[in-house]
Amino acid sequence: MARKTKLMQRVEKEHQRPLERLLPEKVNEVGLSATAEELGVSKATLGYWLLKLGINVRRVA
Repeated sequence: MARKTKLMQRVEKEHQRPLERLLPEKVNEVGLSATAEELGVSKATLGYWLLKLGINVRRVA
């Protein structure tokens, strides 16, 4: 398991779910940009979190 930053822990606490479950659901629901905005982080940060946690997001046209 990846070590989590204070910001990651704060987001988990606010949403009362681990990022490993929260992120894939949100990204599939509303997309990367909207998820980043909802969580209060940049798209770059969200992308880094997905990479760090080993979460693959497939983009479909």
